[in-house]
Amino acid sequence: MAEDAFTEHRPLLFTLAYEMLGSAADAEDVLQESYLRWSAVDPATVGHPRAYLVRVVTRQSLNHLRAARARREEYVGAWLPEPIRTAPEVDDDVVLAESVSMAMLLVLETLTPAERAVFVLREVFGYSHGEIAASIGRSEVTVRQIAHRARSHVRARRRRFEPDSGAAGEIVRRFLRAAATGDVQALMDLLAPDVVVISDGGGKAVAARRPVTGRSDVTRFVLGVYRTGTTATARVEHTACNGMPAVRFLTGGALDWLVAFEIRDGRITGLYGIRNPDKLHRTETVRPLDRKGPQPWKP
Repeated sequence: MAEDAFTEHRPLLFTLAYEMLGSAADAEDVLQESYLRWSAVDPATVGHPRAYLVRVVTRQSLNHLRAARARREEYVGAWLPEPIRTAPEVDDDVVLAESVSMAMLLVLETLTPAERAVFVLREVFGYSHGEIAASIGRSEVTVRQIAHRARSHVRARRRRFEPDSGAAGEIVRRFLRAAATGDVQALMDLLAPDVVVISDGGGKAVAARRPVTGRSDVTRFVLGVYRTGTTATARVEHTACNGMPAVRFLTGGALDWLVAFEIRDGRITGLYGIRNPDKLHRTETVRPLDRKGPQPWKP
């Protein structure tokens, strides 16, 4: 049945759309549109439902991505992907965990829509150049050229990724204690020399308009946030978002701030703070992610 087939592949389809768009809301829109197209087709005429659905979702995602590019040119301040709450099992698949990390999604934002589709389908989901060509309506030769260009672009910009570990949670707790108590040296010891803070308020909440880089500047920024904001008095919830340790700050029971931590070699290399309320209300529920699906592309 059409609904059963779509439900079976939904985690994979959501993962694909999310990695293409960097937005859970847009990914859900793509899945809704794709389901409507799927429900209008006689399943008996579709030999390989997963292949068919991946093609539909890829093409719908490309349409959304082109429209989203225009909107993001007018975005106020720094833009970050919409965070999604992820299960601990995501870290068991290093490729999947890296592909949904904030750092990787930001790199994917620098690709053209076609490059992003080819890179995600090839490097994350492992589809062949011929299968990708069928999904995006390009020749296999063109897809190979796009894949080479996208891979080179990502390799030059990606940050070395380390999956979450048991030690990461303790590093986050030490960071919060140092920030709350104003312990400058403890903060400095936890930060990598090239640490970066990116804050996304979307013009709807107070946030730094530009990235803050370097251990000293980031330390001053963090302590300033604790001194002048509500962070110090907020209720703190530890969670995982995008395969990264994260903290939710709640004020008066409402989610005010979410920070995801990028940690490498025992030090914090990235702090991704989301305050835009449009991007916060979908972090309550764990999102099932999948890059392999219950069956191969072809039988």
